[in-house]
Amino acid sequence: MDIQQIITYFGAFLIGAILGLIGGGGSILTVPLLVYFLSFNPVIATAYSLFVVGSSSLVGVIQKHKKGLVDFKTGLIFSFPSFIAVYFSRRFLVPAIPETLFTFGDFSFTKGMAIMIFFAVIMFLSAFSMIKSKKNATEERKPQAYFKTFLQGIFIGIVTGLIGAGGGFLYVPALVLWAGLDMKKAVGTSLIIIAINSLIGFAGDVQVLSIDWKFLLTFSFVTILGILVGGYFSKFISSRKLKKSFGWFVLAMSVYIIFKELTK
Repeated sequence: MDIQQIITYFGAFLIGAILGLIGGGGSILTVPLLVYFLSFNPVIATAYSLFVVGSSSLVGVIQKHKKGLVDFKTGLIFSFPSFIAVYFSRRFLVPAIPETLFTFGDFSFTKGMAIMIFFAVIMFLSAFSMIKSKKNATEERKPQAYFKTFLQGIFIGIVTGLIGAGGGFLYVPALVLWAGLDMKKAVGTSLIIIAINSLIGFAGDVQVLSIDWKFLLTFSFVTILGILVGGYFSKFISSRKLKKSFGWFVLAMSVYIIFKELTK
C-alpha cells in the first residue's frame, strides 16, 4: 500500500469518525477528498459520496434506533418526495448539464466547476449551521401540512443529488421545524432519509457511470469503521464544542474550494 492509499483510507476513517462523534458533517469532506486528493471527476466523486453516505447512514440508523432516537414513520414519509428528487437529479439532471456552461475570453466555466462551487456554497451553509448556537432546540412544534413537506422534500432532494452529500444539516432543521420532532430524534430520523436518498440517488448513477466497486466498497468499509469508533468515543467528548470547531474547518474548506475552482 503506497502513501496515497494510506492517506486516502485515513481520510475515510476520519470522515466516519466525525460522523460518529457529532452525528453529521463528516460526509461533506468526501467530495473534496476524492476531487482534490485523488483527482476524481466531480460527477464521479459526488456519485461515490452518495454511496459512502448512504451505507454509513444505515449503520447510524442502527446505532440511533438502539437509543430510541428514530421515528421510522416520519422518516419514511419525508423521504418519499426527497428520494424521487435525488434519483431524477442524478439520473437525468446531472448528465444533462453541459460540459461547458459559458466562456469569457480564455476562461471557461465548466460543469465540474459549477458542481464544486455549488458544493462549496452548501458547505458554507452547513458550516454556519454548525457554528451558530441552537436556541429552543428542544421546543416541540406541530407538524405542518404534508403538501408543504412534499415540496420541501423535493427541493432538499435536488440539492442532495447535485452535491452528493447527505444533507443532514438540511434535514435535521426540516424535521424539527416541519415535522415537529425534538432535536435528538430529528438527528436520528434524518439518517433514514439520508440513507434512502443517497443509495437511490447512487442507483441513478450506476446506470450512467462506470463504478470502481473495489475502491468504493473498501473506502465505505473504512468509513463505517470510523463511525463505530467515533460513536464509542462520543460518550467522552463534548459534541457541541467539536461540532463548532469542525464548522470553522468546513467554512475554511468552502472558501478554499471556491478560490481553487476560480483560479484554475
